[in-house]
Amino acid sequence: MLDRIEITKSMIPYTFEISLADEIFEITVNYNASADMFTLTLEKDGEIICSGEPIIYGVPLWKDVFVCGKYPEIDIVPLDESGNMTSVTFENLNETVFLTVDNTGDE
Repeated sequence: MLDRIEITKSMIPYTFEISLADEIFEITVNYNASADMFTLTLEKDGEIICSGEPIIYGVPLWKDVFVCGKYPEIDIVPLDESGNMTSVTFENLNETVFLTVDNTGDE
């Protein structure tokens, strides 16, 4: 089983600190009910690096905007390890679909 970033849906919108690849980031989680879509804002050292990044099933976060040295040096991908789901919804996030952290290279 891969590591996971837990999202507490009952607290949305909320911000939390997280250590990713030995760096501290702040992530703000938001949810748009009409689009049934979660978005993330990423901050590092008090600077917003990316605002409104959508959580899309199977697509690594920040894939299209990645800049070395600004973003976490690991892949975070929304996945259902059982392979049953193909999208991220309010019902399945943190139930069957999780933000999985690919830190296999760390070992």
